[in-house]
This record gives sequence, C-alpha cells and structure tokens, in this order.
Amino acid sequence: MTCYLPVRPKNRLLSVAAAATLLVDFTPAAWATPQASSSSTTTYHRMEIDDVGVFYREAGPKDAPTIVLLHGFPTSSRQYEALIPLLATQYHIIAPDYPGFGQSDAPDPSAFPYTFDHLAKVMDDLLVRLKIERYSLYIHDYGAPVGFRMMLAHPERLEALITQNGNAYREGLGKKWAGIAEFWADPKGHPEVLEVFLSFDATMQRHTAGTSHRERYNPESWSNEFAHLAKPGQREIQSALLYDYRINVAAYPQWQAWLRERQPPTLVVWGANDPSFIAAGGAAFKKDVPDAEIHLLDAGHFALDEKTDEIARLILDFMDRRSE
Repeated sequence: MTCYLPVRPKNRLLSVAAAATLLVDFTPAAWATPQASSSSTTTYHRMEIDDVGVFYREAGPKDAPTIVLLHGFPTSSRQYEALIPLLATQYHIIAPDYPGFGQSDAPDPSAFPYTFDHLAKVMDDLLVRLKIERYSLYIHDYGAPVGFRMMLAHPERLEALITQNGNAYREGLGKKWAGIAEFWADPKGHPEVLEVFLSFDATMQRHTAGTSHRERYNPESWSNEFAHLAKPGQREIQSALLYDYRINVAAYPQWQAWLRERQPPTLVVWGANDPSFIAAGGAAFKKDVPDAEIHLLDAGHFALDEKTDEIARLILDFMDRRSE
C-alpha cells in the first residue's frame, strides 16, 4: 500500500512560491539568447553537370582551404557524415556523390558511360562550377581511381593527398582480386563474380571484415547500401564500373610515377585489417613519396566507421603542420 502524507498549508505556499520562482528563471526571455550558427553545419546541394544531377555535401567556411572527400563503393558521401563536422571547424569541405551513387542521378548506361574516366570528369567539372581552384583530396576505395585521374589531369590544383584504403599498388590487392581478374578476362563467363560482388554478405563484410569492434558499425550502413544496389539499373552500372576497374590496375605504374615526380604532401590512414585493399598497399606509398606519413590502423576497409576521431585528429594535425 502506498501512503500519501498530507501537505501542510505553509509548505504548500512555499512550494507554490518556489515553483513561481523557477518559472521566472526559466522563461525564454531569461535563457534563450540567440546562438550563432556554426560554419561546420553541413548543407546539401544538387548541381546539373552535363544534364546529370550531382549531389554534394558542403560544410565549413568557404574562405578556408578546401578538402574534397571522394567516397568508395558501394556507398556515397554519406560515409563521411561523422567526419565532416570534425574537419569543417577549420576547412571547407566538399563531399560529392558520383553519378550512379547516393543521391546523384543514375542515368541509364546507354546514355552515360560508367567509366572512371567519366566519373573523374564529372567531379572535375563540379569543382570548376563551384570555383574551387585548389584543394586537398581524401580518397577511399573507388575514390582512388577517380582522384588519381583528377590529380594527373590538374596537378596544379592539388595541395595535399590523404588516402584511406585508396589503393595504387598491386601489392595492396587482397585475395578476392584474383577472382575479379577472371571476370575482367571474361565477364560473361563469370557471372558468379558479379553476383558475389553485389551480394548482401559482401556488402556487410566490406564494413565488418577485419574489425575487432563490430559494435561500432551501424548495420544501417550496409542495409542502405544493399538497398541501393537492388535498385533498377544498378546491376548494369556496377558491372560496367567493376569491369572498368581493370584499367585502374593497369594504370598503377603511371600513378606511382606521378607520385615520384610530384611528391605531393601525403597522409596515409589505412585500415590495416582490410581484406580487399590490404595493409601492404598503404605502406607502399612510402616507396614513391618518402616523406609520406603512414598510419596503419587497427580497422577494416571502412576505417572511419570505428576510427572517426583518430582519423580526424591525424588529418587536422597533418594539415596544420603543412600550413606552418
């Protein structure tokens, strides 16, 4: 049984008075002073590039140095959602979605050739339209072939290179690439390679394989990515890009020669447990850029999923020392 004690009139009056005081103290006029909006707030945009709607995220002060974040497969600029506000306190951030990915248009392959050459051109055109003449590049996964094309086409625009499991070396290719090479040699003869590549299990394991902290990985990431891959037309789009990837591997020596010649300031933040682009690929940058900073992290392919704060600190420290 619950007992309720009577309230004495005196105490009751005191309680009412105290409540009235609290109401006065906490009225909007007393505490709701306007807050200045933060320049790190992310905004969302679309721009037509050659009749294709290209989506991009933007954050940070526009007069600050720009960092362009190039996403991987099969995700979008959404993979940088947690990183963007950490960098945007000091830098202007642009994070686009390639055509066929995320919130950008996905035109039919008969009207839009899905090659890495074409994706790089669209990204270049976007930055020109945004009047961004100098930038640092953060490349991950598919962002590497897109980014290297941008760098080779316009070396004068690059201020620094940050690679997070963005491969440029044969020694960085994990075991699965042997099967993909069979697909390159005979796409129609190896449909099973594409089936595995686009499967739910593969989509999940790109995030979870190699991690000892699975609880830090949001399952909505791979469920959303798989839902995107299941959309009409995606099989044809992703098949075309997977087949075109063979040209990237053939171009590795050209990219390496460019690194040796240009010596861009380079930061490597690599998920060392990635079974797709293995740790040797991160360490290999030191061969061509001896001053490259190499950090092999205890993480998998999507290292940002579990190392957001650490990677942000490494980037900010690297960029700050460059500006000294």
